[in-house]
Amino acid sequence: MMRIISYVALLLLISLTDNAQAEETIKLGVVTKPGSAQNIVAEKFKELVEAQSGGDLQVKIFHSGSLGNETEILQQIQMGTVELGVITSGPFDSFDPIVRVIDYPFLFKDHQQADQILDGPLGGEILASLETSGFKGLCFSENGFRNLTNSRKAVADPGDINGLKIRVMASALHKSIWQTLGANPTPMPWPIYTELEQKVIDGQENPLWVLEVYKFYEIQKYMTLTRHVYSAHIDVASLNWWNSLDEKKQALIQKTMYEAARFQRAENRSKNEARLQMLKEKGMQVEEHPDIEAFRGQVADLKNIDLFAEPKVQKLLTKVIEKTK
Repeated sequence: MMRIISYVALLLLISLTDNAQAEETIKLGVVTKPGSAQNIVAEKFKELVEAQSGGDLQVKIFHSGSLGNETEILQQIQMGTVELGVITSGPFDSFDPIVRVIDYPFLFKDHQQADQILDGPLGGEILASLETSGFKGLCFSENGFRNLTNSRKAVADPGDINGLKIRVMASALHKSIWQTLGANPTPMPWPIYTELEQKVIDGQENPLWVLEVYKFYEIQKYMTLTRHVYSAHIDVASLNWWNSLDEKKQALIQKTMYEAARFQRAENRSKNEARLQMLKEKGMQVEEHPDIEAFRGQVADLKNIDLFAEPKVQKLLTKVIEKTK
């Protein structure tokens, strides 16, 4: 009888071991909280890849900065301790300067133009270049067009920005943009509600969804629809981990991440009109028609600064500027 029980236990152990080997858990890092743009991509990807893999691929989402800020998450992806991330394009520029092309000010006229470039061959060049830094670029999801907010005064033209202390991402380009516009840019990791509330900084710049989800309307009175940068999220994998996967898993992950990105972009855009109305109802004073030509003119020479000096970066920037005229 004891031998029969032992044999059954052995079979059960073998079965459990086989199942453990069949399932793979993917760690996916985002810096924002549930309901945010990054999280919507992550959650949709989790839903799609788990269903379409028949449960062989499981996704564990680490949100709300539980793995650190975006630069720290990227470092973990490089090392392979985290497999995937949905990361704002700005922090990539310290890993690969070619990403600065996406964040060039006043580059894209609208969402459709951004999609045309980023989903096409020129966006493909950026994703491919990331491999030199240890990342597998999968696709682009969306943060959105960035707008300026502050707690001090209405802003209608570049002269109104002088002296404003504006929080920026850990990005040399974003710092240069706001220095050129006359602000005092202050790099600061996310989140920043307390710093805004305590007036450590006067303002920040982000898409409309950020003001809604993080309730910045409570502490920022003025918003200007500058739309100065189209901010993408780059959905990336650890290159070493990616290369360890078979072609079937690679294809499934690539497919489902792109589906998740397209889902998130459409959802984000569909809500922007209602978000703007809500922010006005919450008491924000919105400058809807700032002097964009004056803003654009003030940053027109940024393409000539050292941040774009590397030949591959300058070449791609020239191509994208030509395509978006």
